[in-house]
Amino acid sequence: MENSEIATKMTEALEKAGGIDKSVKFDFNGDGSVWAQGTSAEVSDKDADCVINVDKADFISLAKGEMDPMMAFMSGKLKVTGDMSVAMGLQSIFSNM
Repeated sequence: MENSEIATKMTEALEKAGGIDKSVKFDFNGDGSVWAQGTSAEVSDKDADCVINVDKADFISLAKGEMDPMMAFMSGKLKVTGDMSVAMGLQSIFSNM
């Protein structure tokens, strides 16, 4: 899946969920990144309140509900820097992707 497709699906999910107040960047560990705030997401490496480092394949598994976000975090597959409360609030977005 291309990052542009991820950004499109994330925008749709953000709109359904009512958006997020702070910014978040999903850094795909050398495979680009997707930045989101409000009700839109874009392929970008902008600074964000919260950065989530995750391999793209693991992100796709998370988005499909095949991987539990807490287990991914506990096992080190997902690393969060910055505002942890932003990451904790993303559950509603993943459930809409």
